[in-house]
Amino acid sequence: MKKLILRYHFFVLGSISFILNSCNTRFRVWVGTNNDQKIYNLNYGEHKRQKMDVFLPSEYAENSPVVLIVHGGAWKYGRKEHMIQIQKMLFKNNIPSINMNYRLVSKSKKITYKEQLDDIAAVIDKFNSLAKKAELQADNYILLGESAGGHLALLYGYQHPDQIKKIISLSGPTDFYSKEYLDSFYSKYTSPTIQKVVGTKFDRKQLSDDFQKASPIANISNVPTLLFQGNQDFLVNQHQGLALDSALEARNIPHKLIFMKNTGHAPRFFSKKKRDSIIYPNILEWIKK
Repeated sequence: MKKLILRYHFFVLGSISFILNSCNTRFRVWVGTNNDQKIYNLNYGEHKRQKMDVFLPSEYAENSPVVLIVHGGAWKYGRKEHMIQIQKMLFKNNIPSINMNYRLVSKSKKITYKEQLDDIAAVIDKFNSLAKKAELQADNYILLGESAGGHLALLYGYQHPDQIKKIISLSGPTDFYSKEYLDSFYSKYTSPTIQKVVGTKFDRKQLSDDFQKASPIANISNVPTLLFQGNQDFLVNQHQGLALDSALEARNIPHKLIFMKNTGHAPRFFSKKKRDSIIYPNILEWIKK
């Protein structure tokens, strides 16, 4: 029987009803009749954004990977609740998951993508400390990110193959530095955002190595990768997904590209048919294979 919540030091059984009725930024717990558990807004750090939701179904094998979900929002917006439908889908299919908030990019607060990667690391450290109580293994994660979250999932996953067993990127950017990117119209309107994300001036004539270091395509390691890309995505150009797919193919790294025609950015929000017949089935297949 999982003991993650029942032994957690600040969980008081008599306060459940009060907590469940509090605002959605408060720590709260739901426990089902089959010992399935949903833990909302568990702190993994001291910053107000450093909270995560942990969903533990009633039955799973001890070696089941935990899917760590990273929301999108151009690195400076968004919240974990935008990914709740994916987390509910995983829960329904008996897959343990974590859905995290992270600190948002801010020039004044000196928060870049590096601090966001640090937040992923902090979530993993936190759950590793609880994994035994949840009857799961430490350092056994699948990273799933959407849009900016896809970029963070790819980059962290490739940099930490000891922790991350697979990656799933939905409409995630992959390249901020190559000649193809620099010469594209796409770079003209995305470079101001990327400059803030990287925290370094974007000088097209003498581009800093920092932009290469921030690009998943330049950090590839042997982590199996599932990519979703729409051919009409104007927020993350189709060549971002296609370029990473080609790079993975060249290095013979297990991967799969779901290239969707007549499809824009983050299509699960706009097409129930694509979500239920293409996106969710391929996510489940990739997790379970």
